[in-house]
Amino acid sequence: MSESVFADRIVQNLLDTDLYKLSMMQAVLHNYPNVDVEWEFRCRNGEDLRPYLHDIREQLEQLSELSLGPDQLSFLEGINFMKPDFLRFLGLFRFNLRYLSIGIENDQLFIRLRGPWLHVILFEVPLLATVSEVRNRIRYPDVLLSQPREKLYRKFEWLQANASSEELAELQVADFGTRRRFSYKVQEEVVTVLKHEFPGRFVGTSNMHLARQLDLKPLGTMAHEWIMAHQQLGPRLIDSQIAALDCWVREYRGLLGIALTDCITMDAFLGDFDLYFAKLFDGLRHDSGDPVVWAEKAIVHYRKLGIDPMTKTLVFSDGLNLPKSLEIFRALRGRINVSFGIGTNLTCDIPGVEPMNIVLKMTDCNGQPVAKISDEAAKTQCRDPNFVAYLRHVFKVPEQA
Repeated sequence: MSESVFADRIVQNLLDTDLYKLSMMQAVLHNYPNVDVEWEFRCRNGEDLRPYLHDIREQLEQLSELSLGPDQLSFLEGINFMKPDFLRFLGLFRFNLRYLSIGIENDQLFIRLRGPWLHVILFEVPLLATVSEVRNRIRYPDVLLSQPREKLYRKFEWLQANASSEELAELQVADFGTRRRFSYKVQEEVVTVLKHEFPGRFVGTSNMHLARQLDLKPLGTMAHEWIMAHQQLGPRLIDSQIAALDCWVREYRGLLGIALTDCITMDAFLGDFDLYFAKLFDGLRHDSGDPVVWAEKAIVHYRKLGIDPMTKTLVFSDGLNLPKSLEIFRALRGRINVSFGIGTNLTCDIPGVEPMNIVLKMTDCNGQPVAKISDEAAKTQCRDPNFVAYLRHVFKVPEQA
């Protein structure tokens, strides 16, 4: 009998999350332990999720049962940037459901988080993975584990047929697929196959639980929330990106050196990414807009600062698959180092299955609005249009960006 794609528990434990949530959480503990934030769930493709409300609520309530055991804490102790006080805090941490609201509002499923940043920050990844898997259990109950596995083998065959052995030796791919995975067991299977059989260089996973279980390198640095929150954390708005980057540098002292660029567009980011930051950070992460255009801007910027681009790395993570990754790789090969974090196309690519397009984004910090003005218009997000307009004005971002 074929193995089911669904395990008893959707979220395995507190480590079943992405590394960047833990790295940001440590920085929040040390710098902003009393800051309050608000988050909102959004389904970008407008799918009706109301039928799944009861099951989603039931699964989210189980998050409060999770805690870190001694073996998991021991694994985290081996990660060089995690500090003893943070690990002691994690050992005590529990999901507090009083910060979570879920129900039906304006004929749509709504999920909202409101509370101390330090205590709600870990909700994002398990919450999104839960929504995705609950919906998939109901819509696609007959999917078998052999289906994503066979689809992955077809991708390997395509890659071997279309890339030279020299290209495969350099092509770096990582799993970034936790948040919108079809199910935990699908992600586990996909990452296991990638580790043992990927024809290029499989460099690791963003999922901490799978990194520990499969002896892989955990990958990740920061997300949009880190830079967005700084829009309301004290400095002038025009200095918010600089404050976010500077705080990160002070926290990690040269470790975790990939900066995210598209919180207020790449152009606005590069305006703040001076020689000081360009030398301290190992590279940049792309998450919206044309990836090659973005990369060309990064290369020009490094050269203008007198930095050899081949000493830096660009990480791509926006809706990738292997053909798109190979195309970007070829456009930039030999000019700057590149790496590819592939998410949904690895962990929710199954014949007949429509992947979800869901996000959970910070909307307020300390009672004031925060915004993301992406390099892709559809990804711009803020509850307050006046604040978005003000942010555009301050950073000189044109309306169409």
